[in-house]
Amino acid sequence: MSFVVTGATGALGRLVIEELLRRTTPGEIVALARDRTKAAGLAARGVEIKTADYSRPETLQGAFAAGDRVLFISGNEAGQRLTQHRTVIDAAREAGVGLLAYTSVLGGPTATFSIAEEHLATEQALLASGVPYCLLRNGWYHENYTGALAGTLRTGAVVGSADGGRVATAARRDYAEAAAVVLTGSGHENTVYELSGDTSWTMAEYAAEVSRQTGRRIVYRDLPPEQYVALLVEAGVAALGAQLVADADTGIARGELSATPGELSRLIGRPTTPVAEAIAEALKGLEGPHGLPS
Repeated sequence: MSFVVTGATGALGRLVIEELLRRTTPGEIVALARDRTKAAGLAARGVEIKTADYSRPETLQGAFAAGDRVLFISGNEAGQRLTQHRTVIDAAREAGVGLLAYTSVLGGPTATFSIAEEHLATEQALLASGVPYCLLRNGWYHENYTGALAGTLRTGAVVGSADGGRVATAARRDYAEAAAVVLTGSGHENTVYELSGDTSWTMAEYAAEVSRQTGRRIVYRDLPPEQYVALLVEAGVAALGAQLVADADTGIARGELSATPGELSRLIGRPTTPVAEAIAEALKGLEGPHGLPS
């Protein structure tokens, strides 16, 4: 039996493997990656690397073994994910894995924004497969926002279509730790976890916190979704991606990502990382020899 992480070279996957390395030996960990060269650092630490591509079913044959406990990180190709995800589920069922934990979306069937559709369909396929499952319904990451801080400081604004809706974010490493807890723990079979930060905030509150920490005037500019899409496309985001981001913001405006059930903090045994801490960490990453970007 091994602890298997799909998408292991992605931002979440790497953090999960770091958490697993704290809990078990490298020889018990298997990292699945499309590009083995990107996993060279993990291989050097004793983690087994297997090539696996959701779009190439033949690469998933032999990726799993009987009894494996697998973290199935959702794909990132919108519109293609359900087909890809069914391929992973089929391979897991044929191998007889002991647990397939899937990173879904907060709210599951109650989420009405477009990104949730493929997640919900995947959940249904997983439940129908008969494979022992755990649904990790992740909320949004702090990094969804702090990753754009350079632009926020340059323009003096946080921009979106979330209106006054609240969003209960947590750090990516918080979700990674929860996934590692589920993989290495017991009693998580056939369970659903609604995972989110301990507190929620509005975009205006986020802008105010950036202002407080930088001493600059940062505001929140709320735009109609079509204008937000146009702005994202102008900034280089693909049209479909821009539409999904703006549509998710309208879900935030409806309160669909604001839930704070506390399940994430209970799983990891500590409070989730505050967004203020994530902002501070991201700002440190932006600091150069002459201070923050102007």
